[in-house]
Amino acid sequence: MKPKPTYKNMMDYTESVYIEYDPDEIEFGDLLAEWARMHTPTRRSSRQYRSAIFYGDEDQKHTAEDCLNYLSQKYGHHKVYVDIEPWTKFYKAEEYHQDYLRKHGMGG
Repeated sequence: MKPKPTYKNMMDYTESVYIEYDPDEIEFGDLLAEWARMHTPTRRSSRQYRSAIFYGDEDQKHTAEDCLNYLSQKYGHHKVYVDIEPWTKFYKAEEYHQDYLRKHGMGG
């Protein structure tokens, strides 16, 4: 991968959201619970738009696995497509991708 990838040259990537939070204020599991409430991961997607949870340590990995088990129970006979992977590297998108919904009058 290039040192400073762009939307056009990144190739094998997943669009994601990087959340900085204070674990004394909110727990990782609470963030995942809100994500699970808003998200329906029952459709297989390309790598770019796949559902994924990136974890920073073993506790977060176990919490992510618990979330996946919850989603599997919630959707019953539907297959749930969520990858659970260690967080490795995050590249911020170019400025024209930042706050996309707000910039295009779609909320946010």
